[in-house]
Amino acid sequence: MAPPPPAPPPHQSAQLIQQFLSTVLSQRGPSSLPYTEDSKWLIRQHLVSLISSYPSLQLKTELFNHTDGTQSNLLQAQGTIPMIYMNVTYNIPIIIWLMENYPRNPPVVYVNPTRDMIIKRPHAHVNPSGLVSSPLLQSWIYPSSSLCDVIKELSRLFGLDPPLFSQNPNLSGRNYSSNSNAETMRVQLDTGRPAIPPRGAYDQSPYGVSRPQQTDDSVEIYKKNAINKLLESLHGDIAILRKNRQVEMEGLINAQATLRRREEELLKGVREMQEEKEALEQKLQMVLMNTDVLEGWLRENEGKVRMDEGNLNIDEVFEPVDALSKQMLDCTAADLAIEDVIYSLDKAFQEGSLPFDQYLKNVRALSREQLFHRATASKVRAAQMQAQVANMASRASHSQYGM
Repeated sequence: MAPPPPAPPPHQSAQLIQQFLSTVLSQRGPSSLPYTEDSKWLIRQHLVSLISSYPSLQLKTELFNHTDGTQSNLLQAQGTIPMIYMNVTYNIPIIIWLMENYPRNPPVVYVNPTRDMIIKRPHAHVNPSGLVSSPLLQSWIYPSSSLCDVIKELSRLFGLDPPLFSQNPNLSGRNYSSNSNAETMRVQLDTGRPAIPPRGAYDQSPYGVSRPQQTDDSVEIYKKNAINKLLESLHGDIAILRKNRQVEMEGLINAQATLRRREEELLKGVREMQEEKEALEQKLQMVLMNTDVLEGWLRENEGKVRMDEGNLNIDEVFEPVDALSKQMLDCTAADLAIEDVIYSLDKAFQEGSLPFDQYLKNVRALSREQLFHRATASKVRAAQMQAQVANMASRASHSQYGM
């Protein structure tokens, strides 16, 4: 298997991204990516737009382990995405996998915690293994949905409920001041690591600040319920619209396949008709040549018939081309004449006009003569075949010398 091309460096330019995608998407053989040809253009557009909007993500190809034990070489975007929590911007490390059926189906997104990070449990959109689920991923619409839309939604959802916490062993106890938390965040940003809110003594606060849990009043609860109902209705409408669009697209794809099949059948029929036309034209040329030969023979012999109209000898109408042909004609005529005489003798014997002994004597003599003519004809035919083979060989040698 050929090694994959090197991934473009972080903060890569659009030209390097284009070169990398063109290389990996055009590969053939065992190291090729499993995406269909009609989806590679849209994949390239989605990834270029994603890296342009979020330069902290880096593209590369990696092996993805499926649950059934198989592996696939897929495109991956790995890095951090921003989230705003309590008016402070943090970076969440994630991995985006483009599966084999992308972009018809949504990508697979994981949060990628480092050693000093833990996943919040429970979380509305991240399971304990790090797999991310969101309304857009669940109601993905091809081809309008994009990777940038997914990242925008995740940034908003993570800002409402951070999925990761930093484990800081220096911070122990239940009460932490906001200044110490800010200093921790500043140190994490300076070291270049993704800045994640530290987990404190209380799960209610991702910053670890000890503060009482706030309760929502009835108005807030009503507003949240109304928003949830509206979102559920919107997601249902989107799912129905997506299903209808998929049905329409499948119908169009089936119609396209039918039209292509009919096009192939028409092209095949046209080719067959063209071949048949050429064959008929060749046969027509042969017929015209034979017609010219016959017309020439008729013109040549028409005068002879008129001149010898009263003294026409039937034996001189056909003239053999050589001695073998004349001998073959004589032998064949004698054979057929003896056949007619034997037939007449049989008929005379059956009618009783010819004695039996005379019938046997004549038949014996005629059969002997007929056998002689047939043997002669067989030898003449063999001589003609040899002459024909010698003639063809001489023609072939002449043609080679002429070339």
